Amino acid sequence: MKPILIHEVGPRDGLQVEQAVVPTEIKLNWIRRLADSGLDIVQVGSFVRGDKMPQMADTDELFRILGKESHQALLSGLVLNEKGLERALEVGVPFICLGASASETHSRKNTGMSTEDATRRIITMALDARDAGRQVQVSVQSAFGCGFEGAISEDRVMSIVVAYLEAGLTSISLADTAGHAHPDQVRRYVKKVLDLQPGAEVTAHIHNTYGLGMASVYAAMEAGARSIETSFGGLGGCPFTKVAAGNVATEDLVHGLQRMGQRTDIDLAALVGVTRVVSDFFGRELPGCVYKTGPILGKVLA
Repeated sequence: MKPILIHEVGPRDGLQVEQAVVPTEIKLNWIRRLADSGLDIVQVGSFVRGDKMPQMADTDELFRILGKESHQALLSGLVLNEKGLERALEVGVPFICLGASASETHSRKNTGMSTEDATRRIITMALDARDAGRQVQVSVQSAFGCGFEGAISEDRVMSIVVAYLEAGLTSISLADTAGHAHPDQVRRYVKKVLDLQPGAEVTAHIHNTYGLGMASVYAAMEAGARSIETSFGGLGGCPFTKVAAGNVATEDLVHGLQRMGQRTDIDLAALVGVTRVVSDFFGRELPGCVYKTGPILGKVLA
């Protein structure tokens, strides 16, 4: 496998379903530590209405502050509509993530739009963001199944992928919003995208709702995915899906990669430290493993 990029989505996906709102200063501390740990990308927040999702109400402020600083990681933000894009451009978000859901039910619950309308509008916004000089990533949400609708046809998922590719958008995330993915499916979908566009940069966003998260992540990497989206401590879940559950834990994936001699440039101790602080803040044990057990130290023998 090629060295994998890691996109930390904890400050957005990890916090969006939490009842407790993390104060901005505390959130800044977590993001700074993540962004300087050797991770490639850190997702700061999403540009949604603060009255609808108070956990994300300070996203604009976070970018205004962090944009004046220098960090190792690229900072990303999630956009769902034109107003969100306007806000993201205004505060200088360098990497803008957008997406449409392959599930009609999830699409309407999440954005108030049909899949067809959302895809069309996402493509227009992504091209506008790119024209404004920003890096963009487009995603297919509920790509591997939906908590409301069950199985989503592969043809439906790939029709959205084809629409993205035809628009010249080649950084594509396949998102397991409901956690229904299994390794064979993930492997097949990643390969299919790369068959359609060999130069595409495929990202896998996998949830661990039913315990297949890490296995599916490794299947994505073996199939040629360029990037994996994970969350500190395994926190996360879409509030607009039927069973919201966490992501694969960032520190668990990094530990596994380092056991194979990969991504030794990432400071695993720093990631574990952040997760322990997050666990203390929420006053409960998080789903991740390595922050509780500690890493296996020492050189891996062949």
